Amino acid sequence: MAGALSDTPTAGGAPAPPASADAAPPAALGRAARLIAKRLVLLGLLLAAVFAAVALLPGDAANATSERGETAADMAARRAALGLDRPLAVRFWDWMSGLPTGDLGTTAHGQPVTAVLSGPFPNTLLLGGLALAASILGALALGCWTALRPGGRADRAVAVLATAAFAVPEFVLSIGLLLVLSQWTGWLPAVTLTGADGAPASWDMLVLPALALAIPQIGWNTRIVRGALADQAALPHVRAAVLDGLPRRRVLTHHMLPGALPAVAVAVATSAGMLLGGAVVVETLFNYPGIGAVLAGAIADRDTPLVAGVVAATGAAISTLLLLADLIRDRVLGARP
Repeated sequence: MAGALSDTPTAGGAPAPPASADAAPPAALGRAARLIAKRLVLLGLLLAAVFAAVALLPGDAANATSERGETAADMAARRAALGLDRPLAVRFWDWMSGLPTGDLGTTAHGQPVTAVLSGPFPNTLLLGGLALAASILGALALGCWTALRPGGRADRAVAVLATAAFAVPEFVLSIGLLLVLSQWTGWLPAVTLTGADGAPASWDMLVLPALALAIPQIGWNTRIVRGALADQAALPHVRAAVLDGLPRRRVLTHHMLPGALPAVAVAVATSAGMLLGGAVVVETLFNYPGIGAVLAGAIADRDTPLVAGVVAATGAAISTLLLLADLIRDRVLGARP
């Protein structure tokens, strides 16, 4: 059948040329390459800003890591060993040249940055992944529930609560969760203890920090999901489905949600960045063994390679998620007639 259709003659009598199945992939690959190049440029600019910001802080790594009784000659030797006697641009270029091979440099204490991050970074990814999953599920549930009741009391109440949840800073929410779920009820541990492998000793120690990260993002994503579904509800094909008498749930799942996917995907990717940014505060409050404590110590030590290594690792994760969101948006929008 497919062969017969492809050989159907045109009005001029010649067979119609088969549709090129290879036309779309090169275009998609070109868009993906441009998006990747854009993300890499943005990440490079961010890392340059990190180097400049740490250099502007008072003191340097030699002072921050010096020991009592060191002489001026000792300090000069330490600065030379850390490369602080070279121009900032040279140090930045040397550090960037090692990124393609996975070399993130050496900390002010003489340890490889990759070794320092190898333990805490997976813990942060675990915490962020749990919080992201909770925010996606919560936002989809609330957004779809209110989309079935547009303009009702539930819709208005969820909108107010979602705005309030997103407006509350992570440290305020963390303190509230500690008081209610740990101090007053004793349901969950207040701090995180680590096992021999450096990971949290038990699963319940993940609940409070994950909630502190997820609740604001549930509020943010609920409003995004609700707005995207409202936009879809106003489209002609959705109105036609309603006029045809289809059940509201079927209209929601088959006609509204697919069109809302690009906006939801971008919101999820944005939330991932916010989660990794908020993890610095939340991990510190709950004594969680993630990159938050590493970053705080690196800034205190003016340890530029370690700070840049944390930013590079988190930036790569965020850029990957943003790239996936962009590709999903292009794929869905490109598939529309």
